[in-house]
Amino acid sequence: MRQARTWMVSAVALAVIAGLAAPDAWAARLDQAAIFIEINDTDGDAGIQIFLDGEGWDTMQVFGPNGRMVMGVVADGSVGFQGITEFFIESAEPSFDEQPLEDFLALFPAGIYSFRGRTTDGRSLIGAARLTHRIPEGPEVISPEEDGDPLPIDDAVIEWETVPNPEGSRITSYEIIVEREEPSLRVFRADMGNRQTRVTIPREFLQRRREYKVEVIAIERSGNRTISEVEFEVD
Repeated sequence: MRQARTWMVSAVALAVIAGLAAPDAWAARLDQAAIFIEINDTDGDAGIQIFLDGEGWDTMQVFGPNGRMVMGVVADGSVGFQGITEFFIESAEPSFDEQPLEDFLALFPAGIYSFRGRTTDGRSLIGAARLTHRIPEGPEVISPEEDGDPLPIDDAVIEWETVPNPEGSRITSYEIIVEREEPSLRVFRADMGNRQTRVTIPREFLQRRREYKVEVIAIERSGNRTISEVEFEVD
């Protein structure tokens, strides 16, 4: 299901690691730490995503609010020697038929998640992020219509309905991603405000009689997001 994203994951060896020393008084702090939920309303699935950024490290663990380890990462070889700074990972996304949303949320309870790692010079590296269960509804895509007429190449408009604010949160933005997979991958991306409901795809991005897919993504304040997808052609 996953499309191209701007974050790239360094090549690392993933492993369960235990016994990492508790953070000390000289611990460095991550510049950024985030954990959030992504729902695909069209496909009916959910996944967890984790992002962090900080000085170079070779070991990292993430613990949930219940104290259980969510993820452990060890960077070996040349990458381990060099150290990792930015890191992004997302889980597999089984369908709700295989894993109902309630079971998924039970695996990742709401609350504070702690990040505990080790820098390449041996210091502790720590951070924290809050995960909520405030999940947006999937945006209703008005244009293009599923199985509808092709969009005109000179006026290809993506349009959607605004999404109501989740209880206890608010929609902060929409992200629009248009992909063409054949004959080679091309991606158009636009970040829109929470009151905007349309964007025109640049003419130079499009080719006639090609198939495209658009994702309209509603993003709420804590980072949780829900995707609606539509496939379309250009005439």
